[in-house]
Amino acid sequence: MAQATTTRTISFREAIREALFQAMEEDPRVFLMGEGVDDPKAIFGTTTDLKERFGPERVFDIPLAESAMTGVAVGSALTGMRPVMTHQRLDFTLYAMDQIVNQAAKRSYSSGGLQSVPLTIRAIVGRGWGQGSQHSQSLQAWFAHVPGLKVVMPSTPYDVKGLLMESIADDNPVVFIEYRKLYDEQGPVPEAAYRIPIGEGIVRREGKDVTIVAISYMNVEAWRAGVALQRAGIDAEIVDPRSLRPLDEGIILRSLEKTGRLVVADNAWPRCSVASEIAALAVERGFHHLKAPVRRVTLPDVPTPTSHVLEAAFYPGAADIVRAVCEVVGLDEQAANDVADSIGEAETGAPTFVGPF
Repeated sequence: MAQATTTRTISFREAIREALFQAMEEDPRVFLMGEGVDDPKAIFGTTTDLKERFGPERVFDIPLAESAMTGVAVGSALTGMRPVMTHQRLDFTLYAMDQIVNQAAKRSYSSGGLQSVPLTIRAIVGRGWGQGSQHSQSLQAWFAHVPGLKVVMPSTPYDVKGLLMESIADDNPVVFIEYRKLYDEQGPVPEAAYRIPIGEGIVRREGKDVTIVAISYMNVEAWRAGVALQRAGIDAEIVDPRSLRPLDEGIILRSLEKTGRLVVADNAWPRCSVASEIAALAVERGFHHLKAPVRRVTLPDVPTPTSHVLEAAFYPGAADIVRAVCEVVGLDEQAANDVADSIGEAETGAPTFVGPF
């Protein structure tokens, strides 16, 4: 499907809804199921009016039985349907790990390619309003670890529409992870249907001094960091993988070859994380380019707090990225703090990313 011309600005949540609407219009096999897809809140506004347009046979709520209903989704995919299963939080997929990991992910392999599971699982992660340790877990590395699954984490309205349409059309199971703080982000999105290939990253910002690989929402924080760093004479390149499995290793290594320094920003825990995988990639295949050790910017290695005060301290942001970059380029702690302290209101708006958006 050819990419269309950008014509207007809409929000991340509106781009998700438009992708679902257009995918359902294009293919009668596509249907939506999940907790709250047809209620007034409509999964943070991402499924608004879809039940009215397509009817209760194609847009319907499910019982609070994630394991059973994910099994229903897997079974319907095996019969040729293309379900979009929504878990309002990634944490809820833990009740359905057998269906996702042992059934959906392995069916094509175990059948010698005779069967496929074209299932898209939408799941929401990240900072909200004090969701606590059992409702805010960013577990993308768990799914990226499993052969047979694709894992997508978009960061812009343009990408979320194109990648969601591609995921629904894919014959493999896709875990499609949305960061809740992105829902209000605005950006240019074509009105016509288009797809973005899974496994192709993008350079969000050109630079020559350091590569920042930013995952999902961390692209927003990396952009803010990049503006502050530029004022200090540090030219940061921002790379957005967009999908974690398959991972666009080439775009990361090409950027590392240019800059010689790498910081990975991942809103997840540090141990066995996607950030760890990218750091390993740099060491195994790009060690000869490295001018400094790789730095990771991740969550503290403790469960997510519920208190708003603790939550504000828990999640890393632009200042943490700035300090990591300053370390790899050789600035002392005081200089790094000065650059971090310079981050102001000018960097709080929506990024103007290098296109395509």
